Amino acid sequence: MLRIGEEIDAAFETVLALPDDPRAGLYRAMRHAAIGGGKRLRPLLVTAVAGLYGVDRAVAVRVGLGIECVHVYSLIHDDLPAMDDDDVRHGKPTVHKAFGEATAILAGDSLHALAFEILADPETHPDPFVRAELVLALARAAGPGGMTGGQAMDLEAERTRFDLATVTRLQAMKTGALIGAAVDAGLILGRVPPEARTPLRGYARDIGLAFQIADDLIDATGDEDVAGKKLRKDGTRGKETFLTLLGLDRARAQAAMLVDQAIAHLRGHGAEADVLRDIARYVLERDR
Repeated sequence: MLRIGEEIDAAFETVLALPDDPRAGLYRAMRHAAIGGGKRLRPLLVTAVAGLYGVDRAVAVRVGLGIECVHVYSLIHDDLPAMDDDDVRHGKPTVHKAFGEATAILAGDSLHALAFEILADPETHPDPFVRAELVLALARAAGPGGMTGGQAMDLEAERTRFDLATVTRLQAMKTGALIGAAVDAGLILGRVPPEARTPLRGYARDIGLAFQIADDLIDATGDEDVAGKKLRKDGTRGKETFLTLLGLDRARAQAAMLVDQAIAHLRGHGAEADVLRDIARYVLERDR
């Protein structure tokens, strides 16, 4: 994980080099959000899946960078006063606290656009059909049928009681869709036909839900200094979560079952998929 973090930071250093003009403040805000901190789970998944099929690592890292742009943009906007209203992210002030709300909005917008610029660039991949499929997969995962749709449902959860099925759908969209896009990106780069993608898509679905249950557990029982962000938010806002609906012990058991299930989806692969197995275990064991 350390290696992918360094690679993504270095890539952001390059694509977000400070311009010598009035846009410098915008770029500083983007760099503040994008460089340093974060688990880099999505780029790690791209490189791990692409590696199963012999894809050049530099290509996979660049695609992972594009997906990470969307993830970082979503965090900037999530932290805004109109959304989650957070002051700290990755142990430092959120972008709107450090640079103001207007610049934070523009920084998020810019990263969102940059994601698709990276994926559509011939420098990323020479095959236009591969680039088009990568763009489509990320657009679907980031839009109203994926991440932003889940975010809208999450806002509604502050006013409406959701049952377990609805919370599961919400989280599969808000958190799981972008994780699924990362796995899909590796499969696309590996030129795996759609009918052969089912096992790894099942893996992505299961670790996405396990990731969110772990997030709920961290929010309820974690250490803010370790997590690098404000905790206990969901309980304060009265939102239904996996934890409120299942209870602590059942939520932990459900997350463990999902991780076991995710690893079982990899049975068609040998030691070359050990990184993916380690990622599944890390999703459950993490404390931030």
